[in-house]
Amino acid sequence: MSDHRTIETPRLILRPPVLADFDGFAAFQADAETMRFLGGVQPRSLAWRGFMTMAGAWSLQGYAMFCVIEKASGRWIGRLGPWMPEGWPGTEVGWGIAREFAGRGYATEGASAAIDWAFEHLGWTQVIHTIDPLNVGSRVVAQKLGSRLLGPTRLPAPYEHENVEAWGQSREEWFARRR
Repeated sequence: MSDHRTIETPRLILRPPVLADFDGFAAFQADAETMRFLGGVQPRSLAWRGFMTMAGAWSLQGYAMFCVIEKASGRWIGRLGPWMPEGWPGTEVGWGIAREFAGRGYATEGASAAIDWAFEHLGWTQVIHTIDPLNVGSRVVAQKLGSRLLGPTRLPAPYEHENVEAWGQSREEWFARRR
C-alpha cells in the first residue's frame, strides 16, 4: 500500500522527515546564502527545533513541508510544501533548496507536485507563497507556477518586521492552467 504522504516526480521524492534527514537539514539551515530569505542562519540546536517542528506538524496536523530527496543521488536537497503555522497569512506552499542544488528546476518541480497534493489531500481553495521582494529566484518560481503578486503581507512573530509579499492563486486558477 502506498503512503499518500510520499510524492514522486520525475527527479524527486517528497516525503515527511525521518531522523536521517537531520544532517542535511542542519547544513541547509547553517548556509548563509541559502537562508538569506528564509529567516537567517540557524545553529544546529535551533535547526533541530525547526526540524522537530516539521515532524510534529506532520504528526498533529497531517501535513507540513516535505523533505526533498534527489532520486539520482538519494541526497536530502531541501524542504518544500504546505505550511501554515499559527497566525500565517494563508495556506502556503513554500520552498527552499540547498544552494548546491539551486538552479536545476527542483523548486518548481517539487512545489508543483506539493500544490497538487495540498489541493487534493488538504482541500485548500487557495495557495500562497510568502516571498521577500528581493528574492528574485523565488519570484521566478512563483511565476513559473502561475502565481501572481497579491500584494504585501505580514508574517507572525518573530518575523513580523520582515518585508514580505504574498504571491498566489486559487484552486480553480491552478487547475485551469494545468489543463
